[in-house]
Amino acid sequence: MYTFNPKGVCSREINFNLEDNKVKNVSFIGGCDGNLKGLSSLVEGMEAKEVVKRLKGIHCGNKCTSCPDQLSKALEELVVNK
Repeated sequence: MYTFNPKGVCSREINFNLEDNKVKNVSFIGGCDGNLKGLSSLVEGMEAKEVVKRLKGIHCGNKCTSCPDQLSKALEELVVNK
């Protein structure tokens, strides 16, 4: 289980597993519960690079980031940039 502490968003923590570079068991602590459960369900089993490609750069309101963007940053740090 990986844990990432997002910055600039309502969620305080993102937890997930990686199995063969596929994203599994994503959960957020804090944030918009229903939306983040939906996001977690949508990325389940998806290749990490594809999740980054789809979520990177999404903004939330007037913020320059979002919970989906922060998930992409976590995956970039652990998978894409290694």
